[in-house]
Amino acid sequence: MSISELFSSGGPAMLPLLFLSFLALSTIIERAWFWSKILTHEREIAGRVIEAARRDWDAATEIARKSVNQPVGRFLHSALELEDSDPEVFQLALQASADEEIATMRRGEKVLEATIALAPLLGLLGTVLGLIRSLKDIRISDIGTDSTAGVTLGISEALVSTATGMVVAITALVFYRLFQSFVSSQAKLFRKSGNELELLYRKGWARSQRQVSAVSSQMPPQMPIVDAPAAND
Repeated sequence: MSISELFSSGGPAMLPLLFLSFLALSTIIERAWFWSKILTHEREIAGRVIEAARRDWDAATEIARKSVNQPVGRFLHSALELEDSDPEVFQLALQASADEEIATMRRGEKVLEATIALAPLLGLLGTVLGLIRSLKDIRISDIGTDSTAGVTLGISEALVSTATGMVVAITALVFYRLFQSFVSSQAKLFRKSGNELELLYRKGWARSQRQVSAVSSQMPPQMPIVDAPAAND
């Protein structure tokens, strides 16, 4: 049986199944290309930025700026580019950037979720319609005779849509779980590198605040300015 014959034997449900499988395949290809570009460099970039931040914040900022084409680079640079901000503002910058990057990484999940849910239902619908078409003309007296031979063929063809729906749903589910594992791995990397960077920033902030307090305590008190008495006429 050729592809065209297989498609036609599946009934009217094969058309929405074909459209759904095309959307799922497009999403899988796009997401696979997206992940192939970032998975090999994320941990290296995060390690370089954190290591540079232990010695020089300007060097860490420059490394993160040169890596803004990667999610972790944009994530770390969003906080490093702030100048003398409070630790709370630094933390909020990291959280906001992490939420934005994770949302970008989850793009396409809704399409795969819809495919996983709808493909088996569409396949089952095609089978039911095929069974109705095959059995509508059969009579009880025809059971066991040669006149029912075509019914068996019609039932086997009606099951094509169910098999197609299952194949589409299983394929979408495999890649959906794979992409979710990638997102989870990136979220852990963001959390780990963000916490380390925030800890270094808070230590530096506390140190600078102590230095400012020490300088202020060593300054001599200023004498109050007293206006000279006015000369008597």
